[in-house]
Amino acid sequence: MVSVASLWEIAIKAAKGKLKAPGDLPRLLVEAGFQILPVAAQHAWAIKQAPPSLLTSDPFDRLLWAQAKVEGLTLATRDRALLRSGVDVLKA
Repeated sequence: MVSVASLWEIAIKAAKGKLKAPGDLPRLLVEAGFQILPVAAQHAWAIKQAPPSLLTSDPFDRLLWAQAKVEGLTLATRDRALLRSGVDVLKA
């Protein structure tokens, strides 16, 4: 699964010129077999349960943490705050 939050963050960074991404990235991900995970109300609400270390971090990180918790998913990341957050993490 790929979170809409990840696509959102990639789009922002691509627009700022901080990274290059294919113009049709969402389609490419679906064609590669990924399911796009939308942001739901329960994901946003679960952020209130995030560990204190995440409450001052990137809002995208907090949302990814909440989605992983709510959906019972393992999060692939290199982010140190997320690695220490208590969510199931696969170090990328």
